[in-house]
Amino acid sequence: MEKIVEQGLLYDFYGELLTDHQRRVYEDAVYNDLSLMEIAKEYDISKQGVHDLLRRCTNSLEGYEAKLHMIERTDKIRNQLSMLLSAAQSDNADIDSLKQSISDAVNAITEELS
Repeated sequence: MEKIVEQGLLYDFYGELLTDHQRRVYEDAVYNDLSLMEIAKEYDISKQGVHDLLRRCTNSLEGYEAKLHMIERTDKIRNQLSMLLSAAQSDNADIDSLKQSISDAVNAITEELS
């Protein structure tokens, strides 16, 4: 996965667990694409301080995902829903195979949510 997309996903899922200051700096770096120097000027801290803060934020966000697996679980559920949609839209699916696809998807999603 592209690094910026990964950072965005991590922030979307776990950003609220960062402090206000961490969130602002992280958003400026990831979403607003500001340089370390621009962020340093904005918050009156050193460039190295910004770098260290971003590294700590990233480590924290990655740590939350390693423990909670919310992005991974969401991806699995999306894949199951996509397979279910494909089965429903199939022109040559018989009712038994459609029922089996629905049952498999519901079971997989239920397992992810428990």
